This record gives sequence, C-alpha cells and structure tokens, in this order.
Amino acid sequence: MKKTVLLLSFLCFINLITAQIKAIKVTNEATQKEKIIKENRRVKVFTLDGKKLKGRFKIESNSILIQGESINLSDIIAMKRNPLLVSIVTGSFLVYLGSITVGIGVLIGLLADSSAFLLTIPGAGLIYAGLKPPNFNKKFKTKRNWTFEIITISD
Repeated sequence: MKKTVLLLSFLCFINLITAQIKAIKVTNEATQKEKIIKENRRVKVFTLDGKKLKGRFKIESNSILIQGESINLSDIIAMKRNPLLVSIVTGSFLVYLGSITVGIGVLIGLLADSSAFLLTIPGAGLIYAGLKPPNFNKKFKTKRNWTFEIITISD
C-alpha cells in the first residue's frame, strides 16, 4: 500500500514538472513589448478576409481554432482580449442606466415639462451601447508592428 501511494505521488509530481501550456506571444517589433495570451482565453480576432471571430481559442500547430474555424497566424490582422465578465458587467450597467434615463425622462415629461422627453435620446443610446458592450482592451494590430507567435510556457 505504501509503495502504491509513493508511486502515485511520484507520477503526479512528474506530471506537474512536464506540464506545459501553449500560448500566443504578441510582440511589438518597434518597442519590444511582449504580451502573452494563454490558450482557452476569450479573444476577438480580425482576419484578412474581413471575418470577426469571438470566443475561446485553441492552438493547433501553426494556427488557432475559434468556434470550430481554423485561422493561420499569418491571416490575423488584429487581436484583442475579450473577457466575459467585463462584457457582462459593462453591458448590463449601460442597459440599466439607459432604462433609468428613459424612465425618468418619460415620467418628468408626462408630469412636469414636455421638454424632458429629450432625455429618452441619450437613454436609447445607452441601451444600444449596452446591447453591444464596449471592449476597452488594447487591440494588437499588425499595422502597428505587432507580431503573433505560438509559444509553449511551463506552468
């Protein structure tokens, strides 16, 4: 029994030592800045043929796989992180704020002054912005000297 436990713990230790994670290293050639985006993170990718793909990416040989579609690194013109939590929080906050603005504009317009109906215009804009949540993360564009490379990092 003691040998079995020792063997299992040794195998787990070997697994931890050899565990490696694939990632995309994004490097700026001009400033030598580097960013690493690990596999299975949510990204938004823009390709040469005009496609915009969002979702978790998986790395295969010299390409990435998003939503079942394989994209070569040479076909990517821009990439940015797209965290789910930030998208949900900003989207729901803007919809909530827009709904309150529209509601207050309608209430004041009905009860006090009809010019308060103009508050529905920015409220509608906030609701629209919340339905298409903004992404404040930096976009890595190939036009701005960013290059993409697949690397393996040890965890």
